[in-house]
Amino acid sequence: MSLIVVHAISLPPGEFGGDGIIRLFGNCLDAFAHPYFAQISTLRVSAHFLLRRDGELIQFVSCAQRAWHAGLSSWNGRQRCNDFSLGIELEGCDDLPFAPVQYRRLRALIRALCAAYPIEAVVGHSDIAPGRKTDPGPHFDWRRLASIGDFPGACR
Repeated sequence: MSLIVVHAISLPPGEFGGDGIIRLFGNCLDAFAHPYFAQISTLRVSAHFLLRRDGELIQFVSCAQRAWHAGLSSWNGRQRCNDFSLGIELEGCDDLPFAPVQYRRLRALIRALCAAYPIEAVVGHSDIAPGRKTDPGPHFDWRRLASIGDFPGACR
């Protein structure tokens, strides 16, 4: 793994704290639980990690395995970013700021991942799928994340 991709997700859109994300990544989302879920219930997606608004960190996929978070994507000329990246989903959306605890936990997680893997860059989903994806969105503070200071390579 050589790339970390930061995402944002909320299910239903704009709502936080429910079990929709966990059910989606566990392939057991009830299509009838919310009108939006009917549109996405057949998706088979996952991420390595989910960082909730309250700072809770949940791992869905081993870092040694491929997660299905990037979709049609490329980075520095390499296609299929799922093959060489780790996906971190932040519970959030494009139009709201992320919680301070999420930045603290994200920095700690990225530090640990950089110590374990030859990470070359930390990017947003929008960076690997421009025009198709917008997350983590304009309210994600890349400068705040980069204040960690010891990222190898590029931070967005």
